[in-house]
Amino acid sequence: MFKIDLPEEVEYVIDEIISAGYEAYLVGGCVRDFIMGVIPKDYDVTTDATPDEVHRVFDNMDVHIIDTGIKQGTVTVIRNHVPVEVTTYRTESTYSDNRHPDDVRFSKSLTDDLSRRDFTMNAIAWNSLRGKNAEVVQMTEVDRTVTDDGSFVDVFNGIDDIKNKVIRCVGNPRDRFSEDALRIMRALRFASTLDFEIEGETAKAIFDLKDNLNNISRERIQKELEGLICGSAAARILREYANVIAVIIPEIVPMIGLDQCTPYHIYDVWEHSIRVVSGVPGEPVLRLAALFHDIGKPPCFFKDEDGVGHFYGHPEVSAEMTGSIMRRLRFDNETRNKVLTLVRWHDLRPEATEKSVRKALVKVGAELFDEWIAIKRADNLAQAPEITERQEYISEIEEIGHRLIEEEGTMSLKTLNISGKDLMELGVREGPEIGRILNELLADVLEERLTNEKTILIEAAKKAIDRDTEVASGDTIEIE
Repeated sequence: MFKIDLPEEVEYVIDEIISAGYEAYLVGGCVRDFIMGVIPKDYDVTTDATPDEVHRVFDNMDVHIIDTGIKQGTVTVIRNHVPVEVTTYRTESTYSDNRHPDDVRFSKSLTDDLSRRDFTMNAIAWNSLRGKNAEVVQMTEVDRTVTDDGSFVDVFNGIDDIKNKVIRCVGNPRDRFSEDALRIMRALRFASTLDFEIEGETAKAIFDLKDNLNNISRERIQKELEGLICGSAAARILREYANVIAVIIPEIVPMIGLDQCTPYHIYDVWEHSIRVVSGVPGEPVLRLAALFHDIGKPPCFFKDEDGVGHFYGHPEVSAEMTGSIMRRLRFDNETRNKVLTLVRWHDLRPEATEKSVRKALVKVGAELFDEWIAIKRADNLAQAPEITERQEYISEIEEIGHRLIEEEGTMSLKTLNISGKDLMELGVREGPEIGRILNELLADVLEERLTNEKTILIEAAKKAIDRDTEVASGDTIEIE
């Protein structure tokens, strides 16, 4: 059978509730994880004790209790800094808004509680006392569902579904997804992260009810989307459920089936993007950048007189669209800024020289250089096979970049040996003119027309100020 080795703190919570005359079972994702041989990240317990009764069980004990979701019957018991969520058996009424139950009622039946859960793999209960302490655990209604070792309660055959790598709704899938449409995204996320198949009726209900996702908050959608694209089976789920993803990101619709009409690409824009997603490590910033890097291609697409497709300017358009999508989905600023940098510069192709790579580093930044290289590698491998010879070129860029970062750091306005304060002391008023001059000096250093020495930069700044003064006075200057 399955080995469940509980932390002492979790076992303590279960044992104390049972010793007080109540039922208590480990339930949900932590049981699923144990069955799959994975150590859970958190632990949930379900019980017939009400929140008030749970409080009384742990009165005067060395624990801290927080009422984390008292209306839903949930309190968190914390012992030795280990939190355990304890929730009363409950039943739920209809979900008028496809998000929250209209009414929650406490129950004395474990089966009632398991029946309200989303998927069979998450509707398995366990405790170490089933079958060993029958005078405490009086639950004849589920005795027939107990597994051989007398410790699992598996009313909906979730253990078999886990063994067979199947995601199946508890009961009628249309009911489960109508209750909470976020379960649609949870199903896709689980399928991606666990590499499970979604059972037929469950999949059909996902497609039929996908528009209910419009009723879900963007923050909840964002969390599930991030988990989905970082999963080991993300490519398969993005491919099979593109029409579902399009409900929350309609911008992908023009990508699907768009023939790029170029010898460099053998896949349509959506399939190419999926392959780039699967070609980078499963980290949120990388996967998001891979997903969105070509989202601006459809509005930029045109064919020349020979019928060859072109997408001039698509990186900047992709960055603009990505920024809009990520703001809509409430991504944090740090994640959004990193993704936008990678999307904006994914098509940057510096020459394999120190001078050219140094300029690229200014745009990308040392902290994102490795991610930028990863995107470029995956982007290239998702093109026509004969183009993958660029991998050698990318390796050269990577080697030069690492050497420059190690030897010089990354050249930027922050490392330029002249500041806005210096310019103001030279008479430049605070405002956009300072930024313009500093960027001009940075470009001169990168092009090796100037060295990054303060005295030299001060003299160059004086010349720039004098030139601007001449232009403002109406004098003509000769531009080389």
